[in-house]
Amino acid sequence: MAEKRLTPVDLESYRPLRELVLDAIRGAIMNGTLQPRERLMEIQMAEELGVSRTPIREALRKLELEGFIVMVPRKGAYVSDLSFKDIADVFEIRAALEGLAAGLAAERITEEELERMERLLVEKQEAITQDDIGKLVEVDTKFHELMYQASRNVRLGSIISNLREQIQRFRLTSLSYPGRNKLSLEEHKKIVEAIQARDYQLARQLATEHIENAENVLIECIKLDASKKDGISGTE
Repeated sequence: MAEKRLTPVDLESYRPLRELVLDAIRGAIMNGTLQPRERLMEIQMAEELGVSRTPIREALRKLELEGFIVMVPRKGAYVSDLSFKDIADVFEIRAALEGLAAGLAAERITEEELERMERLLVEKQEAITQDDIGKLVEVDTKFHELMYQASRNVRLGSIISNLREQIQRFRLTSLSYPGRNKLSLEEHKKIVEAIQARDYQLARQLATEHIENAENVLIECIKLDASKKDGISGTE
């Protein structure tokens, strides 16, 4: 990293320093500031974040477990690629869970939650109109979290939360693909209509298809990126 791109952490924060550093590096990977295959230099990151190398090392170990980076012997840490196998594994689980959550939401959602879903659809449209990808990802995340909440199944939500970081990284890439944001909005509208109709099967089907579509777009993004490079290491 030749240029300074990481923002110094707030040393006055009540949160543990290791968490602040972890969030900063993870966030830089998810928003594309740190690119796939980019080497992560501990000394430079420590200087940019305004911390010692110890919390940097702790963060890198955690990010390796989460799949965001790979440690190469005698070479150091690199931002990991999005492999087809990784994507397939995550989306296979997510499609099943999202479908179940939508179906249960159709049976258990409250009127207040339905109103919030409709407001989120409006906010998503505004984000698309303003071409605000950050806001779009934020609203999209809230929509899916609300659907899990409306399912009234705490275990279901806790299971998907284990994939939260990977999903966020995928979500940013997918929604950045030309035309995907508008299609995603239309898919969300149909899901809401099915939930409003209290149609368990249709809501489940539409939510599952929504995730499958997102996976297909993500794969197209990777193929497009690969065409500009020499291929994607680690893909299957």
